[in-house]
Amino acid sequence: MRILVTGGAGFIGSNLAADAIRKGYSVRILDDFSTGSRDNLAGLDVELIEGSILDSSCRTVALSGNVDSVVHLAALGSVPRSIADPLASHAANATGTLEMLIAATEAKVKHFVYSSSSSVYGMNPKLPKHEREWIRPMSPYAAAKLAAEQYVLAAQQSYGLSTLALRFFNVYGPRQSARHTYAAVVPTFIDAMLSGRPVYINGDGATSRDFTFVGSVVRVLLEAVERGVTHAEPVNLAFGTRTTINELTGTLMELTNTAPAVVHREPRPGDVRHSQAANASLRDLFPGVTPVPLTEGLRATVDWYKRTEFGSA
Repeated sequence: MRILVTGGAGFIGSNLAADAIRKGYSVRILDDFSTGSRDNLAGLDVELIEGSILDSSCRTVALSGNVDSVVHLAALGSVPRSIADPLASHAANATGTLEMLIAATEAKVKHFVYSSSSSVYGMNPKLPKHEREWIRPMSPYAAAKLAAEQYVLAAQQSYGLSTLALRFFNVYGPRQSARHTYAAVVPTFIDAMLSGRPVYINGDGATSRDFTFVGSVVRVLLEAVERGVTHAEPVNLAFGTRTTINELTGTLMELTNTAPAVVHREPRPGDVRHSQAANASLRDLFPGVTPVPLTEGLRATVDWYKRTEFGSA
């Protein structure tokens, strides 16, 4: 089986590529390295096409030669980045996805998996978040991801393309770098703790998230590809947990054996207050997938940072 992973040099994409190769798949990656890293692909036997999903010639090459399934992870992440540059966010996340869908249909690809985001729920306060609840994005990033998600679902009806739109919830794990402006909370905190710097929390720390280990996400993605899973509605890819940022900080302190200064600052515009997934649809579609517990996943992540980012053990 040949799969195309857009954004495959990124955190989730490179983890997916590594597991797919271990299963004997042929993996092709399309990435422009705007957010991904060449280091993530070190030692991986992949076919790399360097370029943007917004470039028609790159899309054509990437989809040539009988691609069985596309896992579309390419995106310009971060709520703050989208507020600073909404047009770039829309182009990469919405227009780029539509372009990939059209190209995949023309190339007669049979299956297309898309990484949407829990951020689409936005101002809806209900917990857990169910896929049929109302949605109200709070940032250009969330709005663009929602637009792309709906294009993915519409492609089933308009073009007969088997698609699956998965709403990711705060994925974390090995290969997720802290060393850029818009890094996620888990790598940012680990990096600060291991480097002896203060930990900065936006707001009071009572904000909660449904943190999902990358290994659990990859298992769902690979099973979706293997079985050609499709669904007419979006599907939450998380397991219904709820952890506050204060709780996350305490757990990471224990795992890193550090006691950094904790500094609270103003909340960030566009940030959702609470996020927790209803996961009945996920369990119906993937009954055999079980989540990695948070402490276990965080321990694996801390160990990876110690081995790689900080050059120890």
